[in-house]
Amino acid sequence: MATMAECRSALEKLSDNLARADGDVRSAAALDRSLSCHIKDLDITFTGRLANGRIQVLDTVDGPPGEKAEIRLAMTGDDLVAMVNGEMNFARAWGAGRVRLEAGFRDLLRLRSLL
Repeated sequence: MATMAECRSALEKLSDNLARADGDVRSAAALDRSLSCHIKDLDITFTGRLANGRIQVLDTVDGPPGEKAEIRLAMTGDDLVAMVNGEMNFARAWGAGRVRLEAGFRDLLRLRSLL
């Protein structure tokens, strides 16, 4: 099972990848939205913002998020690490129910290029 430190590192790596992206991916990541990532097996939530093409983790809370972020992710720590390392395809994991992504309809349309 991935640790909290490994999950935070994976989010930082994802942020770096988004910052280096171009084209449609860069455009999708240019949103300014609150973000939460609930790690189900650790029962912790990373909260922050997706802004300027980067993920900024601002806090870590026990359990599910206390406030509803505009973009919400939920998955296991192992799945987060595997996706960021390129070992698991996000779209397939989402389709199989291993990853939950919730956002407003317009945000989902923009985020689809990240899939």
